[in-house]
Amino acid sequence: MGRKAKFTEEVLEKRGPGKKAKKQKDPTFPKSLTDTKDADKKLSSRQKKRLKKREEKKVVLLEKRKEKMKTKKKEKKEAPEKTQPQKQCFSEDSDDDDLLPIEKQNIKLKKRQAREEKEAEAEMQLNIANQEKFQFPTEESEREQVQSLQDVQQRIREIITVLSDFSNQRDANHSRNDYIEFLRKDLCTYYSYNEFLMEKFMQLFPLSELLEFLEASEVQRPLTIRTNSLKTRRRDLAQALINRGVNLDPIGKWSKVGLVVYSSHVPIGATPEYLAGHYIIQGASSFLPVMALAPQENEKILDMSAAPGGKASHISAVMKNTGVLFANDLNKERIKAVVGNFHRLGVVNSIITCMDGRKIPNLMKVFFDRVLLDAPCTGTGVVAKDQSVKTSKDETDIQRCYNLQRQLLLAAIDSVNAKSSTGGYIVYSTCSVLPEENEWVIDFALKKRNVKLVETGLGFGTEGFTKYRQLRFHPTLNLTRRFYPHEHNMDGFFVAKLKKFSNAIPRNDDSDILDTPESNMEG
Repeated sequence: MGRKAKFTEEVLEKRGPGKKAKKQKDPTFPKSLTDTKDADKKLSSRQKKRLKKREEKKVVLLEKRKEKMKTKKKEKKEAPEKTQPQKQCFSEDSDDDDLLPIEKQNIKLKKRQAREEKEAEAEMQLNIANQEKFQFPTEESEREQVQSLQDVQQRIREIITVLSDFSNQRDANHSRNDYIEFLRKDLCTYYSYNEFLMEKFMQLFPLSELLEFLEASEVQRPLTIRTNSLKTRRRDLAQALINRGVNLDPIGKWSKVGLVVYSSHVPIGATPEYLAGHYIIQGASSFLPVMALAPQENEKILDMSAAPGGKASHISAVMKNTGVLFANDLNKERIKAVVGNFHRLGVVNSIITCMDGRKIPNLMKVFFDRVLLDAPCTGTGVVAKDQSVKTSKDETDIQRCYNLQRQLLLAAIDSVNAKSSTGGYIVYSTCSVLPEENEWVIDFALKKRNVKLVETGLGFGTEGFTKYRQLRFHPTLNLTRRFYPHEHNMDGFFVAKLKKFSNAIPRNDDSDILDTPESNMEG
């Protein structure tokens, strides 16, 4: 409560100008300060001596400054080409009053840097002058030399330099094939490949890109996980894993469920979230076939080679556990992993089968809306995961793989219903970069069945080949997509999407007789 107001009392009016309105008087000085005549008489003897010394010092300093200015002018006239740091060096010998210690250190640092730059430039010019052209070694000299890996790497670079400007740097006694043959041997020695596979890669990539591919294949790809949208959201999963000490980020704008893991204080395959089925460890390239397939709800979909279940569970998550998903694989041991992953991830719309995919049309012909075929391959795109590919693959392995791939692809096409209101699509993918297992197989299917290539719907990737050496493929093969470890930082992969427009099988089909390389050659 405040005080009660007294309205009966009279309000006193202010009188006078007030404190703020008062004018300040002029300052007054004592007479001792104003009287300058008698100032010298009042100084003591000591004060007079000090005053005399100060005046003498001022005269000396003025004379020194004049001398410095004269010497500087003389230096400018005698040596005008001298740079600023040299002028500063002169001032370094002057009195401490002119430069601070930090300024002197700065001058010394600049002098040392200039000297080091001159020495480096001279050394580089000397190396360029002494550089010798690559000498093609003879067999005797090559046998006598014991080379290290560093020597082999240096020789690889020198040969590539010669091949990039072959007309000027070549040895007249050796052809381009001799250089390429020597380069292939060195690459096989340095990267531990067999000569057959290295020759395939040299035919596939330009030399500059070949080294990038080989280097990228030596390094493991980043660890990626896929969020199980049947049980959680990516945002919630990321927050839960961050709280457990996992350093991660979204895999990219192209995926809404992928996360890339940089480091972790806990095992990624043993967290409570993993055991509860909130995510699965899956390579980034394995997202692509399912994204291209684009499953719809309430469809009948077949994953012809489903083990270990990463792509099949992704399909089920996109379908939101509706419709029917047939997950098939030939290997009885690997099919157990599909069962385990489906139980952990909560997939309930699946039928798991274990049979040869080539026999599926005999049981369920023209039955499915969409089919995904991640075909068995040589694995030349995943060398970082399996180093044995470098030495274990040869011509017979590739021939065996693409014969099987063609038969499986024809079976997948025959299993799809072209009259499906929502589907009629087949997605073919491999983890190989060789055209024999990719474009060649698709080109064969285009000739043998009523299918056509359509856009994959993937926003990135390299276009497939329509020309490869002497081979000529269907022009629509540019709709397929290739992925490389050195370009996209994921495993080497190939994805193609086919649309079936008729259930009829052409009469000229000979499924048992596979076309040969000569049938695709340019006439």
